[in-house]
Amino acid sequence: MDQGKVNVEAIRREVADDFDEELELEMEEERLDRLADTITTTPRPAGIDRKVYFRELFRLQHELVRLQDWVQSQKLRVVVIFEGRDSAGKGGAIKRITQRLNPRVCRVAALPAPSERERTQWYFQRYVAHLPAGGEIVLFDRSWYNRAGVERVMGFCTPDEVEEFFRSVPEFERMLVRSGIVVLKYWFSITDEEQEFRFNMRIHDPLKQWKLSPMDVQSRRHWEDYTKAKEAMLERTHIPEAPWWVVEADDKKRARLNCISHLLAQIPYGEVAHPPVQLPPRERHDDYIRHPVPPEMHVPSVF
Repeated sequence: MDQGKVNVEAIRREVADDFDEELELEMEEERLDRLADTITTTPRPAGIDRKVYFRELFRLQHELVRLQDWVQSQKLRVVVIFEGRDSAGKGGAIKRITQRLNPRVCRVAALPAPSERERTQWYFQRYVAHLPAGGEIVLFDRSWYNRAGVERVMGFCTPDEVEEFFRSVPEFERMLVRSGIVVLKYWFSITDEEQEFRFNMRIHDPLKQWKLSPMDVQSRRHWEDYTKAKEAMLERTHIPEAPWWVVEADDKKRARLNCISHLLAQIPYGEVAHPPVQLPPRERHDDYIRHPVPPEMHVPSVF
């Protein structure tokens, strides 16, 4: 085989390896599809064709890289909020957005429950610390809207605190927008039946059981309370400066593509010129000796 063919084969392997992460995730979803057949006999709606899904996902991820370059070059500050019921698919969408981006540019903020000290602070204070600097995108996997949802429904805050939140959050977000921060808010919407199905999947899947917390289980009992809380949240915090966008998420793959496509459309971006990169020649020195690694330090070649 000549050198040209060797290089072509090497390039093909490298490109295939770059896509392996998404293919592994797809294999995981195939395993879940088989598990679903053991949980319900109700036919599941046909999803988007796999080839179409991958083609569009990779195309959109290429555009996300272009957006990332533009955000860096223009020193933009972008905040994207992901909210929705438990198991609505927020994490899967976030994973596909960040998959091929630089974590120094696009990072995820997923805050745990507030500490005792944080409970005594101004409510928005712990979120402010995660806001982006110039040239950064921050994806909030749940956000300050916890107060309008789980905190309100589960009684972790008082009615007065909820009311103060609704008075404050529009002004808080207007302040962010006035300062030059782009604020995008997505609500991932699933049906009652779909959430029940996804929870049952987690119960029966040993690789996903860790995702089902006691709070998630309680959320099933409070479906109607969460619906009322969501409706109040959308009504009182849907403002022109930072509107809510609802993603229909019963079909996870379509939800991901629709969300990414919409996100790209909200931030005008262009091509960023990059200087050509040239590898310098490898320096070689006569006195350089590469010493062998002791056999006992090698990881066993099981595969």
